[in-house]
Amino acid sequence: MSIDLIEIYNRLLNRFGKQNWWPAETEFEIIIGAILTQASNWRNVERAIINLRENDLLSPKAILGVDENKLKELIRPAGYYNEKAKKIKAFVRFLHENYDGNLDKFLGLDAEKLREELLSIYGIGPETADSIILYASNKPSFVIDAYTKRIMSRLGLANEDTSYHDLKKFFELRLPKDLEIYKEFHALLVELGKTHCKVRPKCDECPLNDICESQNERDI
Repeated sequence: MSIDLIEIYNRLLNRFGKQNWWPAETEFEIIIGAILTQASNWRNVERAIINLRENDLLSPKAILGVDENKLKELIRPAGYYNEKAKKIKAFVRFLHENYDGNLDKFLGLDAEKLREELLSIYGIGPETADSIILYASNKPSFVIDAYTKRIMSRLGLANEDTSYHDLKKFFELRLPKDLEIYKEFHALLVELGKTHCKVRPKCDECPLNDICESQNERDI
């Protein structure tokens, strides 16, 4: 069966509507959120971000100057707070040492160079880097997360051995290089993963159940 990604996108859009990601007030808040959401759910990330906002700590300069132990306590709701505090500190130090703390200058790099720089920073892997490029710098770089890999595997378009890079390229070669499609598609896949394509899937009302290889196998 040939599956068209744009067809999948349109089905998800019709079912769930526009998601309008990323929920944040500034580009720096998006970056902090992208780090905090590692191995965490968004509700807990929001609690941590509220703590940072209430303490006027949602700027690179403020984070650079804050005591790391205080930072740990403020981001505790997001989990793995010791490690995430180190990652956040590493990012703002990198920004200060290499771009004079100028976030606009950093995010203004072309996507390839920006990704290279992000991946050189402690604690930032491919998914976090692509989230920052897509949502903070507004450049098309498709994000692959656990939801996306699970959905693509069940559709028969990936497997457990498919690498992040290969799945990212799979999307980017088959989609128009359109910023809004990249943003919305990623967010819609997350919504599908939360509502239907869970670890224990709820297939009956899934908008993709008629083209899903995994669902078809269950029906045999």
